[in-house]
Amino acid sequence: MKHTVMLTGLMAVLAMPAAAEIVVKDAYARSSNAMAGAAFMAIENTGPEDDRLIGAASDVAKRVELHTHRDMGGGVMKMMHVEEGFALPAGETHMLMRGGDHVMFMGLNGTMEQGDTVTVTLTFENAGEQVVEIPVDLERKPDHSGHGGHAGH
Repeated sequence: MKHTVMLTGLMAVLAMPAAAEIVVKDAYARSSNAMAGAAFMAIENTGPEDDRLIGAASDVAKRVELHTHRDMGGGVMKMMHVEEGFALPAGETHMLMRGGDHVMFMGLNGTMEQGDTVTVTLTFENAGEQVVEIPVDLERKPDHSGHGGHAGH
């Protein structure tokens, strides 16, 4: 009987789909003014299954959304909410960076000072929620070099 229970448990575990394994690297946050800020990071899906970042939450602001910049033509860039989130293919890294995809903080509840830490909960379609402590870095320059694992972006 004991072997049957163990075998049934092992079969149940093996039958479960492999979960996405998410690693957040090089995260930082900044504010552009007293009302808005953003967080940037590399999100690596090290698992065998695709996933998707579908939401973000933080008590640093009244609203937190996933945003991107879209070229509207004529040299006009528009920032917009990405309701469907960001795809995270298995084995790839998706960059959230200035001038591209990012976590947007709207209606800041206070100032974001150099050296502060912002707690953000990222919600993934398969991997669930991941709490990330993100340092505020107001001095960091944007990296638009295309280096550093921008696959999937």
